Amino acid sequence: MIKNRLGRGLDALIPTDIDDFVSEALPAELKADGKNVSDISINDIEPNPHQPRTDFSESDLKDLADSIKLHGIIQPLVIIKIKPGKYQLVAGERRLRAAKLIALKSVPAIVRTFSEQEQLELAVIENIQRSELKPLEVAIAYTKLIDQFNLTHEQIAKRVGKAPSTVSNSVRLVNLPHAAKIALQKGQITEGHGRAILSLESNVDQSLLLEAILKGGLNVRESEEAARRLKDGANGQKTIKAKEIRSEHLAVTNSLGKFLGTKVGIQKTAKGGKLFIEYYSDEELLRIISQIQSHQD
Repeated sequence: MIKNRLGRGLDALIPTDIDDFVSEALPAELKADGKNVSDISINDIEPNPHQPRTDFSESDLKDLADSIKLHGIIQPLVIIKIKPGKYQLVAGERRLRAAKLIALKSVPAIVRTFSEQEQLELAVIENIQRSELKPLEVAIAYTKLIDQFNLTHEQIAKRVGKAPSTVSNSVRLVNLPHAAKIALQKGQITEGHGRAILSLESNVDQSLLLEAILKGGLNVRESEEAARRLKDGANGQKTIKAKEIRSEHLAVTNSLGKFLGTKVGIQKTAKGGKLFIEYYSDEELLRIISQIQSHQD
């Protein structure tokens, strides 16, 4: 029941494999492992006074609590030691609240000092601004700023000089299925392809679209069209044929070519394509322009 409700299961709550793709340029301290995770009593952790979120959905917390019952807390909380035996929460309030719902006595946490926290945040931000990171590595860096520094998308955008929507679109990439993450990391697909895949809720449909992109060489626009077909059910047929999508584009260019009386073509690019209208003399160009203008009138 939990998995159906969540759509993509545990990964919809906490992406569980992003550390597999962490760039070597990112600080090693950001990758959680047994060496830097401690078991801390819930009673010893004070709330974060700077928590930007004040409204937590009860149903989401219940889902997370149910997931923790089954899998445990996959992603450790981040806390700062404020005095002997007492800590202040930096990131992970949803996990902490969910743990309290099921009466856990302790939680896994990464313990840092104020200075360590500040230095790591600066290191991540400098890395994003200066390094030629791949799209997934940027997405992971943003996710680390959210999960381990409790920053909002708006705060990250301001720090790195990007639009909040750019940060939000990038962060979504960490929810790609594992095979799509590998393809993105290898440069076999682009961010645009990734967003088309993420527009689908079903794991099966996501896999079908990824396969079509890789085998059929679909560009982003064609991938978006294929995603739309999968959403619509494609008349009950779970197939995507690149030839069918491209034949529709060909029909459009042929029709436009007949109207203009010249050859019209499409050149595909990663983010869509370019429409070309051929002419062979200045006189023919003037005729084509006149034909377009007369149709507008």
